[in-house]
Amino acid sequence: MKRFLRNPVLRNTPLPVEIVLHPSWWHRHAGIVFDQDFFYHPARRVEAERRMESVLYERFGDLGLGEDRGRDVPLVGPVHNAAGYLLSEMLGCRLEYAENAPPQVVPAGRTDLKLDVETAFRSPAFRRLERLIEALKTRHGYVTGDVNWAGILNLALDLRGQAIFLDMADRPAEVKTFFRRIAEVMERFAAFIAAQTGTTSISVNRTVRHLKGPVFLHSECALTMISVAHYEAFILEIDRVWSVRHRPFGIHYCGADPHRFADLLARLPHPDFLDVGWGGDLGALRRALPETFLNIRLSPVEIVGRSASEVREAIRERVADSANPWLTGVCCINMDDRVTDDKIRAIFEEAASLRARVVA
Repeated sequence: MKRFLRNPVLRNTPLPVEIVLHPSWWHRHAGIVFDQDFFYHPARRVEAERRMESVLYERFGDLGLGEDRGRDVPLVGPVHNAAGYLLSEMLGCRLEYAENAPPQVVPAGRTDLKLDVETAFRSPAFRRLERLIEALKTRHGYVTGDVNWAGILNLALDLRGQAIFLDMADRPAEVKTFFRRIAEVMERFAAFIAAQTGTTSISVNRTVRHLKGPVFLHSECALTMISVAHYEAFILEIDRVWSVRHRPFGIHYCGADPHRFADLLARLPHPDFLDVGWGGDLGALRRALPETFLNIRLSPVEIVGRSASEVREAIRERVADSANPWLTGVCCINMDDRVTDDKIRAIFEEAASLRARVVA
């Protein structure tokens, strides 16, 4: 049997698989309404998550989904969704809620690069979360789950808009300070959630449930909008520090070009986990990151137009490119109400088939 390199801090089984369904799917098939109460009303929080688990079991129970269908689980955040919204609101953005979509962040339109960390934790948004946690603890005795804590550039764009790209050229020192303040808010928020529940990033990507220890998964969705040089100048040092301070450390990159950053990611002391957006060159990433868990993200848009057999073929190809089933996962995040059950089944069944070859 071929011996594969493993990451000692992860201790996972080969080829874990996960999906996240878009709120439009949940609204259509489960009647879930994604208003503010879905996120913050204690009884609705528990009821909605139990309903989600029940629907998953009814449709995909044979695949292992819906294990919590018979329990009232006091989840502090929507772990069956994938959306960053709370930290944006804590930092001054407004949210718009919809019945079949995640909260829409309305950019703050900030004209400056000043940010007070304490103000974020005195905000009505954070106080609302604290009240939810206390109510759930009072009723259930504990809380679990977590809340998506976004990303540095993601949040900078929510606060400053596209002007942040000009700021990088015109006032780089101020941008570095601005980014460090955002990172401080993120790290403090993640520590607060971890102290309550023991995890930080299930709401960023459910795959981390299958890895040993709570993965500290930093979202870098917006890196696809900047150059490698800008990442090196403004964000790499924060990732370097976090990769030492918080292990397992991970980067969520849902864009199509994570391989652009492969050489810089390889300079991080401990790049334990990388979400690889659809289109990312897994071969190049594996060569640069031999000990990193590469989490393959299938395209939720393309999967709608593909047959189940094409989905299976795409998984086989991508897993082969990753070249190490012990350091590879498969997921598809935010599939909307157009996806059919056979595509979801194809994801789980193909991953199971490939996994069986490894552990046989």
